[in-house]
Amino acid sequence: MSTGELLSFQPQDLQFPFELQERISCSLQLSNKTENYVAFKVKTTSPKKYCVRPNTGIVLPRSTCDVLVTMQAQKEAPPDMLCKDKFLLQSVVASPGTTTKDVTAQMFSKDAGHQVEESKLRVIYVAPPRPPSVSPVPEGSEESSSPRVSLSDNGLNASKFARARALISKLTEEKNSAIQQNSKLQQELEVWSGEASRNRGGISFVYVVLVGLIGIILLYLVRRM
Repeated sequence: MSTGELLSFQPQDLQFPFELQERISCSLQLSNKTENYVAFKVKTTSPKKYCVRPNTGIVLPRSTCDVLVTMQAQKEAPPDMLCKDKFLLQSVVASPGTTTKDVTAQMFSKDAGHQVEESKLRVIYVAPPRPPSVSPVPEGSEESSSPRVSLSDNGLNASKFARARALISKLTEEKNSAIQQNSKLQQELEVWSGEASRNRGGISFVYVVLVGLIGIILLYLVRRM
């Protein structure tokens, strides 16, 4: 921070992160450490290149004021990024109650006997911040990983398919065996039924039990399928 008798300001130099074809701004803060109203004026050696808002104003006692300096878009960079532009900050004690509208060029005239304080600021171009670098992905990393995933998935599917086929084959064998047993039991029941009919004239209790048992076996097999 640079300190004068009337105003102090920061930064000491106006730094612009230079980029071609881009408008760039820099903020300048003025601080009034006195009990007086202080009028200020900002001048530059390249008025067409820079826009200063506000370029004149009043800083109230024990208060601050921000000034925005904007550099117009440049078509080419200066040699070695060195800039010869300069700014001049003028300040003078003003009457209490003075407003920005009351500030005139005559107030900063030394010929009129006004005590004008002057501070010079340089313009410095700095390189813009670089984006963070991204580590390149090694070639073939994605290609090498993809087949592994694919082979794993195929192996898992093949294993499931093999287990399913084995289960179906087992259930088919159990079904065929049950059908054969059922056929055998029906034949035996027919024989027993004939004998029971001749001996008692009706269906025996054993025949009813066997029919129920066959139905339960078939129902169990159907549910497992």
